[in-house]
Amino acid sequence: MRRVFLVLVLCLFQVSPGWSEPLLGLWLTAPDRKGQVAHIHATPCGVALCGTILRTFDRQGNPVTTPNLGKRVFWDMQPTAPGRYEGRGWLPLKNMQFDGQMHLQGNKLTVRGCIGPLCQSQTWTRVPG
Repeated sequence: MRRVFLVLVLCLFQVSPGWSEPLLGLWLTAPDRKGQVAHIHATPCGVALCGTILRTFDRQGNPVTTPNLGKRVFWDMQPTAPGRYEGRGWLPLKNMQFDGQMHLQGNKLTVRGCIGPLCQSQTWTRVPG
């Protein structure tokens, strides 16, 4: 019985998502309407991935204090194919949630969100280090 349990536990680790997940890490957003950008920290959260606003900067690269620091901008992101993810997102500018998709290609991450028939996308860049 012990051996069967051990085999089952090992099998679970084999099929669980590997957190050598390429989406993990720090991402630089595209500038918003004010020219501000953010560092989004992508981390595991349960069986999915989440992204939290870690820092924000103005056009000149100076840190900006915002009430959105520490808030999640995406959650429940699950892989659907190699380099592709689907989940939920939040648009701070309009305080709206949306269905989101992500497509990872190297150090570029295309983030797409749709509210009803209206969709927008932007490309984020991996922050080195």
